[in-house]
Amino acid sequence: MPKGSDLLVAALANEGVRRIFTVPGEENLDVVESLRSSEVELILTRHEQGAAFMAATYGRLTGKPGVCMTTLGPGALNLTTGAAYALLGAMPMIMITGQKGIMKSRQAGFQIVDVVSAFKPLTKMSRQIVSTATIPTLVRDAFRIAAEERPGPVLLELPEDVAGEETDPVAMVRLHPIEIPVAHRASLDRAAEMMLAAKRPLIMLGAAASRPRSTAGIGDFVRRTRIPFFNTQMGKGTVPGGTNLYMGTAALSERDYVHEAVDRADLIIAIGHDTIEKPPFIMGPKGPQVIHVSYTPANVEQIYFPQCEVVGDVGPSLELLADRVEGRLHYAGALLSLREDILSHIGDRNKEDRWPVTPQRIVHDVRQVIPEDGIIALDNGMYKIWFARNYRTFVANTVLLDNALATMGAGLPSAMMASILYPERRVMAVCGDGGFMMNSQEMETAVRLKLNLVILILEDSAYGMIRWKQAVDGFPDFGLTFGNPDFVKYAESYGAKGSRVTKCGDLAPTLEAAFKGGGVHLVVVPIDYSENKRVLVDELRAKVKPVEETAESR
Repeated sequence: MPKGSDLLVAALANEGVRRIFTVPGEENLDVVESLRSSEVELILTRHEQGAAFMAATYGRLTGKPGVCMTTLGPGALNLTTGAAYALLGAMPMIMITGQKGIMKSRQAGFQIVDVVSAFKPLTKMSRQIVSTATIPTLVRDAFRIAAEERPGPVLLELPEDVAGEETDPVAMVRLHPIEIPVAHRASLDRAAEMMLAAKRPLIMLGAAASRPRSTAGIGDFVRRTRIPFFNTQMGKGTVPGGTNLYMGTAALSERDYVHEAVDRADLIIAIGHDTIEKPPFIMGPKGPQVIHVSYTPANVEQIYFPQCEVVGDVGPSLELLADRVEGRLHYAGALLSLREDILSHIGDRNKEDRWPVTPQRIVHDVRQVIPEDGIIALDNGMYKIWFARNYRTFVANTVLLDNALATMGAGLPSAMMASILYPERRVMAVCGDGGFMMNSQEMETAVRLKLNLVILILEDSAYGMIRWKQAVDGFPDFGLTFGNPDFVKYAESYGAKGSRVTKCGDLAPTLEAAFKGGGVHLVVVPIDYSENKRVLVDELRAKVKPVEETAESR
């Protein structure tokens, strides 16, 4: 007779699950045994957080929920950051946690935490499984809820006595496709009228534009309308950044060079914008009108209150909108005259031969060794702004960064997941020394899985972004520096390769050699963050007019 754990694994296989990331405990042992004889691969990680980041990244890249599993209590609670990462980042994920038996308790309250209640604010659904007969339906419902718009995490708690209980066979629930309706005709007509009346239109591509199901329709919309576009940090790559319509990335909320176009626009078509992402621009009473195009209605905020909403399946809805306006937008390219100046400022000094290496040069050299379909996964730190701002993208989801929860520690596990999914593509994790050390133990997992992966560590021996903010706000330099291990020896201790860059001109050749050598290779390079203040504070303050001035001058 099958056990509850057998039904769980069969239900996961029914959903197409091929791997589960886990740090199991004794409460999961029945599930581990059921996995042993199944087609679902068990991937052991070194921390529950790493398992969650990998599962969430699988969801981000495929649109299908990734799966991770932990034990009860401390193991389950180590998933909280990963759950928030998936919830804010709209990444479908299933978390399976163990629990002591619910029929009887021989260990009293040992390790017992109300995990289901703890995760309710961090998930779309949090449920305990209390009966073997309900497992197939609960798993089917969990996957449906995790994947439907807006995607996110779901938690299922499986007590050990339910997992080990023998039961009669239970049929799996058949999967069926769920189509998303297109936008209402009235909203499409309203949006078309606004576009036809606009004198300086601009398209913005946000996080939801990067959904795997979205990208083709969005690219066609941009090409058919010929309206220039910019993107948010999490919208990079949805439309190729090499096109002559690309205006830049909003790495800051205001006053960057791309905001010269934003401030002059009289209409912004915000495709896939999610206000959980750090604001790419600030709406005000004198600013442009905004059309919100997404799978879900807009969240009205103090800084985001669109005048028109086109809600439905984004790709097909945009196709219908393009049908209404194609060839009739006589002012489509009105803002393109700003493009050359914006992009020239962004690329300024990116070949400067300075030591330690500047962020601009690092971004430039990384772009030289990563092909168009190569993937970089950024941890969180000061360098994320530079990569978002300066790194041109050509394919959707080739820059994996988190601008929603913006947690440190996710860069390496995210890159590992990308390498598992796309072993034929170049994949690089870009980490600060602070963020890398938060989940550096997953290097052992990467080596054990025989991944081809380059890890670039930008070393400044400090929590660099907070230290920069400390300086900008006029506080004394205090409390944010630390020491590091010898990263080369550290990598070698895990069985990986390690290299240290000692002069600027060696960075690109070292990265190229690391990729050609295969396996897991860590490259460490010192970074000079003095450019932060010169470019992101002094230069922008001097060269970019405030929003109020540009609005009044129209």
